[in-house]
Amino acid sequence: MTVSADPKELLEMATRLAAEAGRILVHERPRDLGVSATKSSPTDIVTVMDQRSEKLIVEGILAARPDDGILGEEGASRQGTSGVRWVIDPIDGTVNYLYEIPMWCVSIGVEIDGQTVAGVVEAPMLGETFTALRGHGAWRNGEPITVRGEGSDGPPLPLSGALVATGFGYAAQRRAVQGKIVAELLPLVRDIRRAGSAALDLCSVACGRVDAYYERGTNAWDIAAGALIVEEAGGKVGGLRGAAASVEMTVAAAGGLYEGLCGFLEGRSADQDS
Repeated sequence: MTVSADPKELLEMATRLAAEAGRILVHERPRDLGVSATKSSPTDIVTVMDQRSEKLIVEGILAARPDDGILGEEGASRQGTSGVRWVIDPIDGTVNYLYEIPMWCVSIGVEIDGQTVAGVVEAPMLGETFTALRGHGAWRNGEPITVRGEGSDGPPLPLSGALVATGFGYAAQRRAVQGKIVAELLPLVRDIRRAGSAALDLCSVACGRVDAYYERGTNAWDIAAGALIVEEAGGKVGGLRGAAASVEMTVAAAGGLYEGLCGFLEGRSADQDS
C-alpha cells in the first residue's frame, strides 16, 4: 500500500470533502433546478447537482489517493488496490433538495478491507456535521453524541414509548406494503417521523432525536456513514432475523428497543414486498 490508511486521516479527508460538496450544493444550486434523470422509478430522481457533488468528491479522493476504491450512488465505481473504499451518497434526500426542504445531506463512509472505519454526514441546511471513527465514538459538530436510552440502569424503552423514523421505497407495490406496515405500527408507538433521508434518520437515532429507525430498500451509500455513527453512539444497526443491515431491511435503535422493533417487523415480514 503506497498511501497511509490511517482511519483518523481518512475521516478528516471525508469531512473536508463532504463540507466542500455541501458548499456547492447550497451556494451553486440553480434557481431553476430540474430533474435530469430518473433511476428506479419516476419518483426516484437525480438532479444535475447530485452529479456535480459526486464528481467533486471523487476527484478529491483520486487526487490524494489514486489507488482507493469508490462506490457512488450516481455511478462512480472502481475496485482500487489499496484496501480502502469510499462509499458516497452525494445528496441523500434528493427530493428534499429539489423542493428546498432542508432535510438532505452529503454522506461519505470509508471502509478498510470491507469494514467501515470512518463516516461523515454533512447537513449544510441544518448547520450540522455528524462524524464517527470506529472504536472512538460519534460526534455532532465535534460534541459527543449518544443514542437515547443507553447508559441508564432502567429497563429498555418499550415500543409504546418510542418515536420511530422510517422511509418508503420508490416502487408502487413496495410503498403499498410499507404503508400497511406503518399503519399497524402507528398505534403501538409514540409517533412516526418521515424525514426523507436515510442518513439523517440514522444520525437522528445517534443523537437522540428519534428513538429508532427502520426502512426497506436502503443501499450501501445510504447507510455506510450513518450506521457507523449509530453504532459509535452506542446503538445497534442490523437487519431482521439476525442479518446485517442491507437493502432488505435496516433497523437502528438502542439495544432493548432494537429487539422489540425487529420482532414487530419480523412478525409482518417487513423485509418482503408482498
